[in-house]
Amino acid sequence: MYAILDIETTGGQYNQEGITEIAIYKFDGHDVVDQFISLVNPEIPIQPFVVKLTGINNAMLRSAPKFYEVAKRIIEITEGCVVVAHNASFDYRILQTEFRRLGYDFKKPTLCTVELSKKIIPDLPSYSLGKLVRSLGIPMADRHRASGDAMATVKLFKMLLAKDVEKEIVKSFVKTEIKAGMSPKLLDIVENLPSKTGIYYIHNEKGDLIYIGKSKNIKKRVNQHFTGTSSKSKKIQRDVFAVTFEETGSELIALLKESEEIKINKPVYNRAQRKSIFQWALYASKDALGYLRLSVEKADGRKKELTSFTSLMEGKNALFRITEKYQLCQKLNGLYESKAACFQYKIKECKGACVEKEPVEDYNCRVEEFMKNMQFENDNMVIVDKGRSIEERSAVLIENGVYKGYCFFDLNYQITNVEVLKNIIIPMQSNRDTKTIIQLYLRKNKVLRIQKF
Repeated sequence: MYAILDIETTGGQYNQEGITEIAIYKFDGHDVVDQFISLVNPEIPIQPFVVKLTGINNAMLRSAPKFYEVAKRIIEITEGCVVVAHNASFDYRILQTEFRRLGYDFKKPTLCTVELSKKIIPDLPSYSLGKLVRSLGIPMADRHRASGDAMATVKLFKMLLAKDVEKEIVKSFVKTEIKAGMSPKLLDIVENLPSKTGIYYIHNEKGDLIYIGKSKNIKKRVNQHFTGTSSKSKKIQRDVFAVTFEETGSELIALLKESEEIKINKPVYNRAQRKSIFQWALYASKDALGYLRLSVEKADGRKKELTSFTSLMEGKNALFRITEKYQLCQKLNGLYESKAACFQYKIKECKGACVEKEPVEDYNCRVEEFMKNMQFENDNMVIVDKGRSIEERSAVLIENGVYKGYCFFDLNYQITNVEVLKNIIIPMQSNRDTKTIIQLYLRKNKVLRIQKF
C-alpha cells in the first residue's frame, strides 16, 4: 500500500511551519481504497504570500481541528504504507515535526515523485507538479490545495508505475513487505488478485522477479500456476513470496508488455521467452519463372520476413489460410507436393500457376496485395483500444512503421496533441516480436479505432 499525500503549510522559518491542510489517498497500486482530507488549525498565523497562493486564510481555520485531533487518523491511514509525495522530503519532514511535538516518532519508508519522474521521464523542462502534470496531459483541479495536488500525484504515480519497465518501484515495495515479516499463503495471494486482463509478476522472498505472465483473467491464470503439477509450476509454488500485477484492459498491451519486460528483467522461469518467442517466419521469394512463392522457414535475421510464428505448425496453418483467402497455389507455397498440378487446381480453387496456366503478373498481384495488407512499414498511427476502466482508453503508437510504445488516456487531446502523446507514451523496444504481436492482434481482433496521422 502507498499513502500518497500533500500538505499545505503556513510558511515561515524552517521547522516552525504549521500544517493548514492535509490530504492522504491510500493507494494499492491500482485504485484509491481510502482517503482523508482535512483543514488543520495550525495555531499560528499564515504568511500573506501563502494565503494568496492557496486561498486558505486564518478565518477558515479557526474552527478546523488542531493537529493532535487528526493525528490518530493519519497514523491509521498510513499504517503499513510507503509514503509518496511530490517533493517527499518536505511533506515527510513537516509530518515528522508535528508528530515530534506530540512526543510520537513517525517513521515510514518514502518515495518522491519528483525523483522518480526525473529518472523515468528524463529531459522534461520542469518537474514542478503543475508543469509536470500539464506536460503529461494529466487533468488537475484545485492547484495548491492539498486534495487537488494529492490527487494529481496519485495519477502521476500511477503513470510512473506503468512506465517503470524494470519494476524497480514494485520490487522495492515487495522488499519493504518482506522486512515487515509478511508471509502470505498461496490461497491468500490468489484471493487478492483481480479477474481482469493484465500482467502479473511473481516474486521470491528477496523481492526478485522469478516469472512474468499475461492473462485475460489474472486470478485464474495464477491459480493454475499454484495448482499445476508441471516442473515449472512446482518450482513457482516452492519459491513464490508475493504476486503483484498491473491491469492493462487491452490484451494487445498485455502481450507487448509481457514480451518487453521478460527480455528486460530475465525472470528465471521465463527462460524460453527471454529471446524471440517467434522462431519461425514467413518469407516471399521469386522462383525461376518469376512467380512469388510464400514459405515458412526458420527465422533468419538476414532476410526480410512478412510475419513470424511461435511454431512451424502455427506457420503452416496460417499459410494454408492465406493461400485459400488470396486464391494462391498450395504447390508454389510448399503445402502440396506434386510433379503435376496441385489438388486445388483440380477442384478449380487454384488458377493454374502451378502448371504455368495463370499469368505471372496476375498471380503476383494477389501475393503483393497480401504482402501490403500484412505490413504497416511507413504508417503513422495510434491503435486505440479498451483501457483499465470504463472512462479510460489505451493507445499504441506506431511512427513510420516503428512501434514506439503505449499509454493510457482519458482525455482525447492527450492523443491528438503529438507533444503530449510523446510525453505520456511508455517507450518500448521495437523488434520482430513486437511487430508480429501487433500484426497478429490486428488480424484476429477488433480494436476501438485506428487513428492515422
